[in-house]
Amino acid sequence: MSKPLKRMLSENLRRCYEGVDSACVIDLTGLGVQRTQQIRRDLRQKSIRMQVVKNSMARLAFTDGPLGPLAAELEGPCALVTGGDSIVEVAKALVQWAREFAELSLKQAMVDGATELLTVRELSKMKSRVELIGEVAMLIASPGRAIAGCLRSPQSKIAGCLKAMAEEDEE
Repeated sequence: MSKPLKRMLSENLRRCYEGVDSACVIDLTGLGVQRTQQIRRDLRQKSIRMQVVKNSMARLAFTDGPLGPLAAELEGPCALVTGGDSIVEVAKALVQWAREFAELSLKQAMVDGATELLTVRELSKMKSRVELIGEVAMLIASPGRAIAGCLRSPQSKIAGCLKAMAEEDEE
C-alpha cells in the first residue's frame, strides 16, 4: 500500500474516532458472516458501533490521541467497538455475545482516556455511570431517611400509647 493511501486511511480513521476516549477491542475471527451481522445488528440497535480496523492504520491514527494506549496494544485481527450509553454497557453486551458465540474473542478495553487498559470482561463487571449515580443518590438520601425515622419513632410511640389509653377508656 502506498504512503499517500496509508496517510489518507489513517486520517479518515482519526476523523471517525475524534473525541472518542473509550473503546473495546474484539476479535471476530472464526465467526461467520451471519453471526457477525447478527452481532452488528444488535449492537447498532443499542447505538454501539463496531468497525474492523487495520492495526497499522489504527496505530498511525490514534498515536497522538486519547486512544493511543489502546492502539499500541492492537495485535492480530481487531474490531473496535465504541458508542452506547457507556463503555461499561458496551462491554456487558460484548460479554453476553461471547457467551453465545465461543469464537468471539474479547481483548482490551479503554475507559475515559485512561492509560491503564482493562480486559473487556473486567470492564463488564464494573458498574455503569447510571448505576453509580443511583448509588451516590441513595447514599446521600440515607442519612435524611434515618433522621426522619428517628423523629417519627417517638411520635408513633406516643400515638400508640394514646390510642391504647383511648381504647381502655371505651371499654
